[in-house]
Amino acid sequence: MHTLITGAAGMIGRKLTARLVRDGALAGRAIERMTLTDIVGPEAPARAPFAVATAASDLAAADAAAEAIAHRPDVIFHLAAVVSGEAEADFDKGYRVNSDSIRELLEAIRLAGDGYRPKLVFASSIAVFGAPFPDAIGDEFFLTPLTSYGTQKAIGELLLADYTRRGFLDGIGIRLPSIVVRPGEPNRAASGFFSSIIREPLAGQEAVLPVSEDVRHWFASPRAAVEFLIHAASLARERLGARINLTMPGLSCTVGEQIAALARVAGADAVRRIRREPDAAIAKIVAGWPQNFDARRAAALGFRAETSFDEIIRAHIEDELGGRIG
Repeated sequence: MHTLITGAAGMIGRKLTARLVRDGALAGRAIERMTLTDIVGPEAPARAPFAVATAASDLAAADAAAEAIAHRPDVIFHLAAVVSGEAEADFDKGYRVNSDSIRELLEAIRLAGDGYRPKLVFASSIAVFGAPFPDAIGDEFFLTPLTSYGTQKAIGELLLADYTRRGFLDGIGIRLPSIVVRPGEPNRAASGFFSSIIREPLAGQEAVLPVSEDVRHWFASPRAAVEFLIHAASLARERLGARINLTMPGLSCTVGEQIAALARVAGADAVRRIRREPDAAIAKIVAGWPQNFDARRAAALGFRAETSFDEIIRAHIEDELGGRIG
């Protein structure tokens, strides 16, 4: 099997790469070749048991997508994206990266011919939904995004569904919750504080909380996100039916409940490192985000996420901090 990961230099791309290198297989088939691409060339994993090619590529550029699939990957994970805050701040960049790149990729696959029909797993987002919301957003709720990022992801879902319907590929879109706790430096996502109020205190550093503690959102860990992607790649087309875009399971939790979990796992000293500094702009963006889901269809198909925020924090400590708190 040949796998292609776009956006491979990003956090989830790196973790997915590491997991596939460790497993050496996907969907019951041995991986023989892997291609990693991103706007900045991804780092090739050490000691991979198969051939790995890396490339710096802008998929929205002419011929870049055709070059990315030139060796006919069997499974494509399309993770290339700019995050919510950046997509809102830079309208042109958001549409180029989040919308144009998937259209170019789908067209390259369609035009490849010769019976080429890969599995394509698209990382979408719960940002495709917009207020007003029911108490829990079910599988029948319609897409009404209230941000450019959400609109771009919704466009990707619609394109994926149509190209799959026409038989050009075997697609599945997975709407990821907000992924926490994200390791490394903060990114430009408006949701970044959800991670920073856990990550920085665990590392002995101060974190800024720009919203009130009653803000509620939908979460899963990076570990769960990788599992979602791998499970999606393994699902038979017949199990999905015509509706190929799915909201992933997650945990509905308030900021106050996050902080309480931090206290249970790491103690009161960690909590004291959180500084309240209200930001009206961020609060306005967050107010339009979904808070809770009833992801029963994804659950019935075997997707799983954490059931407590304590689990999410412990996963970060185990995966990023070597099991130790700073």
